Amino acid sequence: VKNSYTNIKQALKDLGIEKITGGVLFDLGASYHQLTKQERGFSFLKEAPLDMRFNMDSDFTAFDVVNNYKEDELVKIFSEYGEERFSKRIAKAIIEKRKLKPINSTTELAQLIVESTPKIKSSIHPATRVFQAIRIEVNQELQNVKNTLNDVLDILDFGAIISVISFHSLEDRIVKQVFKYHSTRCHCEKNQMICHCPPPILELVNKKPIMATDEEIKENPPSRSAKLRIARCIRK
Repeated sequence: VKNSYTNIKQALKDLGIEKITGGVLFDLGASYHQLTKQERGFSFLKEAPLDMRFNMDSDFTAFDVVNNYKEDELVKIFSEYGEERFSKRIAKAIIEKRKLKPINSTTELAQLIVESTPKIKSSIHPATRVFQAIRIEVNQELQNVKNTLNDVLDILDFGAIISVISFHSLEDRIVKQVFKYHSTRCHCEKNQMICHCPPPILELVNKKPIMATDEEIKENPPSRSAKLRIARCIRK
């Protein structure tokens, strides 16, 4: 089915599928072919328009974020989605630059980031975290993960497995939180005498995420950041 995974409930309904009986696997990794396609604007190493859309039918692009967001909004997404410690400096530099003219290309933005941050020894490019943050904002990645996981729980049958492979800490944190919440028996305040919480929906198959082995990482380097979490539906 060619569709966003965020529409999984409706897509299954259209196929006449009411329940997921065996299991579901979410691979949250962005497509390597998309990320390396020059014209899509995901890479700061290749000259391209500021785009970063996974869904090319969307009208909202990275250009809109970079050129239209207020300074405090830029700081917020760079800090939260990119965990960028120089968020304020970068946001201020963007605001000053676009007073003169719009920021149009990936390399233009990347160079601005390099120039506005201190030179420090690091294994990653200074623009890496900001580009990740903008990509997440453009595609609403984190909110989509949270919403979709909760949607799928509604249609999991007893015994069905839900598995999620995430590729960065922000996604993994959401998966962990959703699994933990729905596998916990009580959510009451400590001073509440009687618990009225519904029974848990899930049980954790693995409490800690499964990571790639050294051998697998040698064969497939991108797997080094992958984390797999698995849970089973116990709602009858």
